[in-house]
Amino acid sequence: MTRDDVIRMAREAGWTGPEENVDYTNMLKRFAALVAAAEREKVAQWMIEHGYATGHGDTIEDLLTELGWQADERITKAAAAEREKCEQRIDALYRLYEQTSQQRDQLMDQQRAQVEAIRVGGSNG
Repeated sequence: MTRDDVIRMAREAGWTGPEENVDYTNMLKRFAALVAAAEREKVAQWMIEHGYATGHGDTIEDLLTELGWQADERITKAAAAEREKCEQRIDALYRLYEQTSQQRDQLMDQQRAQVEAIRVGGSNG
């Protein structure tokens, strides 16, 4: 918030300068409400710009509560998606391992058969 923002809000709240017989309490309450609304608007705008809903956030605390559960939800969804990707990678690696194991077993069976053929052929001669 800039100096000009503060001055503008003070004037909106009724501040004209030090005077006698002025109800400063109510003026300060209005000023505080204007400052709070401006800060709330900043937080709400940030949330909207970053894809978060503001819900019924009447105060900064409400907005931060809303932001907190939405951020938690995003993190949970992202973690679940990452877990799913990892499971898919593991499944693909396991299928590759199974395929490779089968090919290895077939190759070893062929080599055993060749060795046995050589033994049988060599003992006939």
